[in-house]
Amino acid sequence: MTPPENPRSARFVVDTMLGRLAKWLRILGYDTRYDPALDDDALLRIAQAEGRILLTRDHALARRGGPYAFLVDHEDLILQLRMIRERFGEPADAPFSRCPVCNTRLTIVSRESVALHVPTFIWQQYERFHRCPECGRIYWPGTHFERMRSVLRALEIHDIEIEDGQGLRA
Repeated sequence: MTPPENPRSARFVVDTMLGRLAKWLRILGYDTRYDPALDDDALLRIAQAEGRILLTRDHALARRGGPYAFLVDHEDLILQLRMIRERFGEPADAPFSRCPVCNTRLTIVSRESVALHVPTFIWQQYERFHRCPECGRIYWPGTHFERMRSVLRALEIHDIEIEDGQGLRA
């Protein structure tokens, strides 16, 4: 399999030095594999087998990965995200549509279905909930949702609609 030609189809595998970036790529809607237990050889195998781009801060690993690797040479999260968006384009999925923990697409679930799984005050306060079908985490627009939106504003992502209930809180 060859690296994706269509930037909108870019999918990533991220090395252990970029765990925070992996979480934010998922929040933005990029299909992003991340497992800190994977060694360099495993990361390269995944990138090649699945047509993913390996994001790394390791110069030697980036050279080994060739067209499957991209060197992330900034430490600042906003700069990292900007650089990736400029190079690979917008994600295929909408922001807040993937589980930031396991990368699975979230599903909207009824308020009643989560009543026994979230604190009572959360259930009373929010109308919309999302669940990860893989890891089972439940999300709602918690207090840190505005902090996440501030990152989107810093990235100059103004043209997206984020429905009430699509912020992530677990």
